[in-house]
Amino acid sequence: MKQVWKTALCAAALGHAALAGAQTTWKLASGYRAESFQVENLAQFAKDVAAATQQQLKIELLPNGQAFKLGEIRPAVEDGRLQAGETIMSGMVQDIPLAGADSVPFVVGSYQDAQRLWQLQRPVLAAKLAERGLSVLYAVPWPPQGLYSTKPIRSLADLRGTRMRSYNQTTLRIAEMLGAKPVDVPMADVGQALQDGRVDSMITSAVTGVENKVWGAIHYYYDINAWFPKNLVFASTKSLDALPAEVRAQLLKAAALAERRGWASSEAEARKAVQTLQAHGIKLDRLPADMERDLQRMGERFSREWVRSMGHEASAIFVPYYFN
Repeated sequence: MKQVWKTALCAAALGHAALAGAQTTWKLASGYRAESFQVENLAQFAKDVAAATQQQLKIELLPNGQAFKLGEIRPAVEDGRLQAGETIMSGMVQDIPLAGADSVPFVVGSYQDAQRLWQLQRPVLAAKLAERGLSVLYAVPWPPQGLYSTKPIRSLADLRGTRMRSYNQTTLRIAEMLGAKPVDVPMADVGQALQDGRVDSMITSAVTGVENKVWGAIHYYYDINAWFPKNLVFASTKSLDALPAEVRAQLLKAAALAERRGWASSEAEARKAVQTLQAHGIKLDRLPADMERDLQRMGERFSREWVRSMGHEASAIFVPYYFN
């Protein structure tokens, strides 16, 4: 009898040891630099998950596009080559048009507005991603898009006939609506284009302006918060469902924390970038109130056009945003 009990106890002990030592490793790819605040936040997310799950789930972070290029990350998670990934939401619009809600210009005017829009967009986007076997973990915005100019701007008329950098359909449409001449210039060539006098104005973030050292030709920066492009962190639903319930719960808790931390970091990065622009002689200015109203009206027009092109699902985002 003693031997039977001894054998049973050993088996139970071995079972507990195997359970405690069970470990799952996810690969999470990002197309962004490890030094960017977005990827630093991802790295902290991975640490939080490992600690909260007592190493039962470890996330191996693959930044810098080292595993897959930015546009390849979502398909790689869909087909099981990765368990999770990060990409910019506007990069998904060809396959998932509703991902473009955060890039409709002149709709949100602050981080608070952007957060409210995200809360409305999230369930609609989550439903679309679920059809592809993906689950939303969290989203964090890049600093907002501001207006750079070689000369002061006091009305929309000041932009008519000027050469405005365009790099996608949205910026091309903005230039057309403002009566400016769109000039297609990749960000890597902006510095030279400014020196050559090929560009008079452009819309991009303060952070991007600092990274490309636009001071010199550019003299004014207007913090218009044209839009807040967001990065989305998502997981394979199959991989998520395969986790033990408590591990899954801790992962989602860490994701919620990463979202709050990421939004705060984005605001801090925006403030720091604006201060750097000012330190290099670029004047930070505000647009006149009537011009801000003109841009808001443009935003309403953009959002109406976007809703018409998307259908009733888009109404679930913008109708409550404007009327609730």
